[in-house]
Amino acid sequence: MGLAVWALVAYIATIVLWNAVLRRSIGEAMIIGFVVLCAFGTASFPDLAWTGIQEASGESIIFAALSFTFVGTVLQRTGVIHRQVDILNSLLGRVRGGAGYVATVGSAAFGSVAHSGSANAATIGAVAIPWMKRSNWQPRIAATVVAGNAGNGTVIPPSASFFVLVGSAAVAPLVSVDKLMVAMFATAGWCVAWRLLCVAFFVRRYRVEAIPASDVPEFLPSLRRGWTSLLVFGAIAVPIVLTLGAGGSALASALGQDVVDSIDILVWIPVLLGLVSAAVGHRQLPKTRQDWTELMEESAPRFKDIGATLVFAFAGGAVLSALGLSDQLGSLLNSLGAPPLVAALIVGVVVILVAGPLSSTATIATVGGVAFSVLVTAGVHPVLAACAVLTFSSTEGASPPGAAAIYVSTSLAQVNPVKTFVPLITLYVVPFLFIGTAVALGVLPVPH
Repeated sequence: MGLAVWALVAYIATIVLWNAVLRRSIGEAMIIGFVVLCAFGTASFPDLAWTGIQEASGESIIFAALSFTFVGTVLQRTGVIHRQVDILNSLLGRVRGGAGYVATVGSAAFGSVAHSGSANAATIGAVAIPWMKRSNWQPRIAATVVAGNAGNGTVIPPSASFFVLVGSAAVAPLVSVDKLMVAMFATAGWCVAWRLLCVAFFVRRYRVEAIPASDVPEFLPSLRRGWTSLLVFGAIAVPIVLTLGAGGSALASALGQDVVDSIDILVWIPVLLGLVSAAVGHRQLPKTRQDWTELMEESAPRFKDIGATLVFAFAGGAVLSALGLSDQLGSLLNSLGAPPLVAALIVGVVVILVAGPLSSTATIATVGGVAFSVLVTAGVHPVLAACAVLTFSSTEGASPPGAAAIYVSTSLAQVNPVKTFVPLITLYVVPFLFIGTAVALGVLPVPH
């Protein structure tokens, strides 16, 4: 194996050892893992470290995750969330786990138009997580569901990952866009169905009961009391409308595509959400400097691990790329010569491991073409091979410890990210290894 492959193995092992065995914080584990990665560059250690930090410094998701940590506190303090959840519960409060099912379907709907896992978790989570918490879901499970759903943005075409893969030199001659589009919609259906089963499992496993009828508020009185809380949906909708679909096209025609491209919804959603919630609930905001200090101190402990983890996850991904992970994995995978089942499982594990520190788009750009070629060489139909690779990469939203969607959702739920790692791995990472493999082998029917 090449140096970069060994670096990836050492990176993951270090993080697991430092966090799970030595019981140190996940932020500290990511820093140590990053140092270990850079050490593989020997004399190039300073250059690699600088490359990684420089790459991470431009990631807007870091700002978004930290912002949601503070905004979540403001939403709770001002009572905006309570009024909004009363309205939602008046509609679906009598359904066991209703908020979880709505979050999953809503994530799929949003994933069909916006293909960022982080944006998916931020947009759906801002509404769903507080609602789930108030309707008898444990906060860590609510965060797990939202992070686990984030991969919908990858599997529902036409995502950025979809176009990167279908446009690659290895895939383009063998797979047409229209055939892959149809096949990926079917594959996405299997993925969403599994996520709905996960919600059903959580409802049963953690005995998420329907809200007692006596506690379910009437719709019209709830709406009269809390209609202003619905204005926060505008804070979520405005950046989306201005960047996606007809709204994005209209703005691009009027002001130019560069203007649309400069609107980052991961920056503007938390900013507008904070401003609207402060305006709606201004009477409940702190009035004195001491009160504001206490509010900041309430949020501060969560900033440390979230910030450090995300910064060094992105930095680690940049270092792996600089070490030549793509080429070395290509050589390793192409030398396998394994039968279809074994090839699919090995390719799936490799793609999932790479997707841990990288986004799905970066993962496809790094190893997508190689993974596709290995599967086709092993006898997998080209269309099914492409579907399998995209399914494997969709775990990036749920892959601990570096998935940004995890930190967005846990910021909103105000829980320790580490508490979501085991259920995410067991229900949203490992199963998608087998779903992708079943698609590749034709066990799950997908038109091709």
